Amino acid sequence: MTEDRSRALFAEAQQHIPGGVNSPVRAMRSVGRAFPLFIASAAGATLTDADGNDYVDLVGSWGPMIVGHAHLAVVEAVREAMVRGSSYGAPTAGETDLAVRVKRVYPGIELIRFVSSGTEASMSALRLARSATGREKVLKFAGCYHGHVDALLAEAGSGIATLGIPSTPGVPASVTAGTIVVPFNDDDAVDRAFAAHGRDLACAIVEGVPGNMGVVPPARGFMERLQARCRESGALFVVDDVMSGFRVAPGGAVELYGLEPDLVVLGKIIGGGLPAAAFGGRRQVMELLAPLGSTYQAGTLSGNPLAMTAGCVTLDLLAEPGVYDRLERTSARLAAGLGAAAADGCCVQRVGSMMTLFFRPGPVRSFAEAAGSETGRFAAFHAHCLAQGIYLPPSQYEAWFVSLAHDDAAIDAVVAAAGGFFARSPQ
Repeated sequence: MTEDRSRALFAEAQQHIPGGVNSPVRAMRSVGRAFPLFIASAAGATLTDADGNDYVDLVGSWGPMIVGHAHLAVVEAVREAMVRGSSYGAPTAGETDLAVRVKRVYPGIELIRFVSSGTEASMSALRLARSATGREKVLKFAGCYHGHVDALLAEAGSGIATLGIPSTPGVPASVTAGTIVVPFNDDDAVDRAFAAHGRDLACAIVEGVPGNMGVVPPARGFMERLQARCRESGALFVVDDVMSGFRVAPGGAVELYGLEPDLVVLGKIIGGGLPAAAFGGRRQVMELLAPLGSTYQAGTLSGNPLAMTAGCVTLDLLAEPGVYDRLERTSARLAAGLGAAAADGCCVQRVGSMMTLFFRPGPVRSFAEAAGSETGRFAAFHAHCLAQGIYLPPSQYEAWFVSLAHDDAAIDAVVAAAGGFFARSPQ
């Protein structure tokens, strides 16, 4: 396996792009690499790097590629849309088409607004919650990441944890002063936070299935209790289903756990691999947005016709009979294989087609517990898997994603690579 081309491309990129990458975790520094792999192409469940090396991909562009890379139906639809023009800055029927598909599986979303990124969607949902309640404080959970929104970067897991950044440089203290951070899966901490701040909270925002501290499922009743506390205090209940939406169930964590949020934040899969995200919810709240209301939000590329097309085709593919059963079988096969291969002192946690192999005993229930993982061993595991043709997220604190394009052979290759690592280094 050669990596000369990736090395050269990274050296060139560093002359023009901060750190040589456009999103920090991509640099792969946390797993001890001097340079990241540069990807040249992808198809199905396979990535090909600039040196021509192939990898079984369990990153999936960090979640969106649930039907696999370059799915023919998506490619053909986007190609046809591109011929008609890539962006108009004006309404298209495709926006309504995608809205209808989303509402079909998220019946609590009465109105929806499309944007271009999950960060933009989270930021807009917070602004709307503050407008709806007349309050300013926000409750979030340690280890939950909602994009690089100033007020939500406090204890945000994901890239912040991976890079060891202790705080949020560049964010004014006055912005984070209104952010209340509590441990995930801690009912008592939630109760205390609402007792102290409930009447001042605009909203509580939580990942439907946290995947930015690794996959940490909500404890039984935790989300329902949080929802109830929001109702009692008058705060809005906001579910960030950017990662888990359309992945752990057609209607994401909202469907899986039977939740009734005031607002839902969506992204990743909703754009079918192109930049798109959304926030939506109860009509009474959403109608506060301009042009109906006075809460301003806008975006030049919002509702981009190429992204709307890719999203519609992807959601149609996911609506086919048996799709989620097949995804569940494949994901369960991988989780079982990893669990059997892993040494004592490791654990596999999974919700649907999201999972993480933690290098620490389980269960992992919070960011503090996830942070107790042996990141050095994970780095060694990542290097071993990469050498065996397995492309994993370059961080202990990220979810792995299974797609419909992963077949038994691909899953077995991942399990075999893991087995080889633990046979060589059992402790």
